[in-house]
Amino acid sequence: MTRYLLVPGRGIPFPGHWSRAWVRDHPEFRWAPEPPGPPYVAADRVAALHASISATDEPAILVAHSAGCLTVAVWAAQHTGPVRAALLVTPPYLDPAWAPAPGETVDVFIDQVPRGALPFRSIVVASRNDPMTTFEQFEAYARDWGPQLHDAGAVGHLDSRTGFGPWPDGERLARSLASPAQP
Repeated sequence: MTRYLLVPGRGIPFPGHWSRAWVRDHPEFRWAPEPPGPPYVAADRVAALHASISATDEPAILVAHSAGCLTVAVWAAQHTGPVRAALLVTPPYLDPAWAPAPGETVDVFIDQVPRGALPFRSIVVASRNDPMTTFEQFEAYARDWGPQLHDAGAVGHLDSRTGFGPWPDGERLARSLASPAQP
């Protein structure tokens, strides 16, 4: 059985969020880590993801939402492990030149998003009307990270607030990553 590790974003997903349904309904889907809620501390999230990935030699498919996608990018820049692929759902865009102002307190988490190619197969799920990322910025992540770009249409941030409880298309995308890549 393939293991799917769900990497949460900044906050705790609402009870109707698609990720909660996947964990509830499918034993092969597990949190990495259990959604801790804010504040988002990158080092803690990356360490928890690394512990989850390293818990066994069985290859994992990572399914990350929002800031969880950035956790995956940071993890991949710092670690290796048995990861077969990743589904990166609506990552928030941080400009490569962005830096917090002196003395600015932010619960953003990293000073820079890694922009190198990920060492495993991946799909970035892009929205046409995400409030945090333009479609062109999703395309920039796809160019930098080297994944396939999936245009999900006008789906907001693909969260409960924008009408997504169940998301069967997303589950199909995640499960497609368990198959060998097509040439």
